[in-house]
Amino acid sequence: MTSAGVLATAPAESEYRTDERCLILELLNTPDDPDVSVARARVEAGVTTKRHCVIGTEERYVILQGAGRMLIDEAPARNVGPGDTLRIPACVGQAIVNTGDSDLVFLCVCTPRFEWRNYRSLE
Repeated sequence: MTSAGVLATAPAESEYRTDERCLILELLNTPDDPDVSVARARVEAGVTTKRHCVIGTEERYVILQGAGRMLIDEAPARNVGPGDTLRIPACVGQAIVNTGDSDLVFLCVCTPRFEWRNYRSLE
């Protein structure tokens, strides 16, 4: 965020691959705005992300394109597609499966902001 409150656009080449088996493009994640972060996540066709949780951080997924199946501990598996929004409470195990033939793309909105030190693999 700039001093005027305008957000910068993340360049596409900033996308990175995680050990979780997805690709992330950080759109907003800065200590200057500790209350929230926003990232675009991309899961390739046929891939299931590693089961994981985020300590002290609630996530919301907003599905933009593709087809998937969301797996959240204690909840029935749910098929998801464009326009669906999911809430994943802090410290709850989760994974997402790309069930389609193309990339599954979604926004991940975290409150407070995502920090890798709070990520825990459950595999």
